[in-house]
Amino acid sequence: MKIHVWILSLLLAISATAHAQTGPSDDFIVALVNSEPITHAELESQIRQLVDSRGTQSAPLPPAAELRTAVLERMIAERAQLQLARETGVRVDPAQIDQAEANIAAQNQMDIAQLRSNLERRGTTQAAFRQQLREQLTINRLQEREMESRIRITDAEVETALAARKIAANDPQNQEINLGHLFLALPENPSAAALVQAQQQAQKILDRLKAGDSFESLVQEFSAAERSNAGQLGLRRADRYPPLFVNASQALAVGAVSQWVRSDAGLHLLKVIERRVNGLSDTQVQHHARHILLRPDASLTQQQAIKQLAAVRERILAGATSFEAQARAISQDGSAAQGGDLGWAAPGLFVPEFEQVLMRLREKEIAEPLVSRFGVHLIELLERRNVDLTPAQMRERERNLLRAKRADEAFEAWVRDVRGRAFVEIRDPG
Repeated sequence: MKIHVWILSLLLAISATAHAQTGPSDDFIVALVNSEPITHAELESQIRQLVDSRGTQSAPLPPAAELRTAVLERMIAERAQLQLARETGVRVDPAQIDQAEANIAAQNQMDIAQLRSNLERRGTTQAAFRQQLREQLTINRLQEREMESRIRITDAEVETALAARKIAANDPQNQEINLGHLFLALPENPSAAALVQAQQQAQKILDRLKAGDSFESLVQEFSAAERSNAGQLGLRRADRYPPLFVNASQALAVGAVSQWVRSDAGLHLLKVIERRVNGLSDTQVQHHARHILLRPDASLTQQQAIKQLAAVRERILAGATSFEAQARAISQDGSAAQGGDLGWAAPGLFVPEFEQVLMRLREKEIAEPLVSRFGVHLIELLERRNVDLTPAQMRERERNLLRAKRADEAFEAWVRDVRGRAFVEIRDPG
């Protein structure tokens, strides 16, 4: 669905070249939308922004005339939506524009002053940029409101989809599993003594699991197979695993460990890391992290905050101080009193830029300073775990999937409807 496509438009403005300085005598109206003009200069500016924002790996652009027509049609649709928003009372206040501007700066690793300077150098004034923000936020709000009222998913539809997914879960063709693997090798035609020795070691490993040792640490200590990434075999379809592995793990919950199973090669202990049906997992990855937050202000620039936290990180890694002590001493977040501890967090709790860093970190690893819309963070991942989705979470996910399937079609129909109800006169067909 195109509801959030305005974010791309905002980022395009940063990379666009300066607008051409077209004199009044060189400009003319190319289209009217309910008597509101779109000028040649506006159209050419939009075309340049689109061309200049494209990476080298992008698909080739259509011929110039076709591109010009497509961009003009997009501008007509947006102009009609803005007019509808005004007529129906959609408003965006200055604080929301301020927040959007701050978000754009953070996503581009800049502070507000750097963003504005960058725009000025490229020929876009602060006033023009903020007006673009206002218009795109207004369109975004209108689209969200309209889509919410047009797409309705009933409880019965959700239950039907869940039942179908449950049936599919029993078919190996629809399943993907990621197994952790601890392997004790046996020689070909092992002697009785070799079997006894392997069984004793296998029992020792089970005893240590029961005592609280992690499966991952035992893989590192004992496994005769691949030990990297805790022996994980990777997410793959069930029919791409040996039947022995599938049978041993089929009834296990995510996070559970099988009994030992024997093959011709040796003894295998398996842990279910993740299970997906038709690409969807019934678990979610949760993170236990802590952070230190510095908020740039008149006395502390963003670059100074980054430099300060980089130095703190080096001191922590060198053992000269602790993360907890530094969080209590300097963090400007409510978690400071807890040493920066953020507790266990489900996906979506943190802003995307923060969450993306968490996903890349290994346990006990401290990231380089990160700039977000809230300030500059130093993040440490303490633990990561997979947790089964609750029935309520599974129903909500299914509802969102059904809504997403219908969203694109509903959105395109709505755009055509808004455009169709507007009086449009194209004076320059391009």
